[in-house]
Amino acid sequence: MSGSAIFVACSALPEGDGDEHAVPEALADLGFKTQWAAWDDTTVDFGAADIVILRATWDYAERRDEFLSWTESVPALANAAEVVRWNADKSYLAELGDAGVAVVPTTLIAPDEKAPRWPKGEFVLKPAIGAGSRGVGRFTAGDAAAAHLAGLQADGNTVLLQPYQSRVDSDGEIALVYFGGVYSHAFSKAAMLGRELDESGLYVTEELAPVQPEGRFGRHCRALAEDALDAAAALLGILRAELLYARVDLVAGPDGSPLLLELELVEPSLGFRQTEASAAWRFASAVRQQLA
Repeated sequence: MSGSAIFVACSALPEGDGDEHAVPEALADLGFKTQWAAWDDTTVDFGAADIVILRATWDYAERRDEFLSWTESVPALANAAEVVRWNADKSYLAELGDAGVAVVPTTLIAPDEKAPRWPKGEFVLKPAIGAGSRGVGRFTAGDAAAAHLAGLQADGNTVLLQPYQSRVDSDGEIALVYFGGVYSHAFSKAAMLGRELDESGLYVTEELAPVQPEGRFGRHCRALAEDALDAAAALLGILRAELLYARVDLVAGPDGSPLLLELELVEPSLGFRQTEASAAWRFASAVRQQLA
């Protein structure tokens, strides 16, 4: 099988951040021709490609309606437009929690809702629609939290309220990566709150490192990740294998057991640079499987 693939980025990073440098070669070995294009480049015929893969569309949060409309115009998009629409709103965490997944406790505050009674200790406020840790703040009860909430709501945002998981300061996060619903590799991320945006202004610079999930945050990291994927697939009415890529971000809860922080199905960095070269080949095989 041969074919054509478009990796989709944004105009500020038209070829991503370099994480996928080994993937085009792996795809070429399977007979695929690969090119990069910004999602809003009107000169590109996305409909002519065999598969269109979202990679670094990191400006979509500011142009959400336009971006979602574009995704629905691309017939061979991966992940699919309905997956993107659902996952682009972090309210999905409440849905996964209701489905029995062990998520970081999440309260949704509507744009017209008054500030709730703040929880004890530190907590996080973040917009339900956003990317790159923009708009995320760590607070204790007080005027600063109320002002941050009001500012997010004034922009029409539903806001997520979550207790701050303090173990992230020492343990960081762990990101588990799946291709075609099958586990590929994992990498660790240092605590991100308080870090500066990179020079593109699209994402927070991260400290990443390879890691084995066994032994991190107790046990059962992979079990939780797969519970989250299965629940998401059920909510979306699809098979888990229909997700070309997924990144499952976990943190340690107060008792040390893992909790789901985010399930990234739109345009996550997949940590190719933090793992062995064979991950690019696994991804290429997953691309071929999607078309088969």
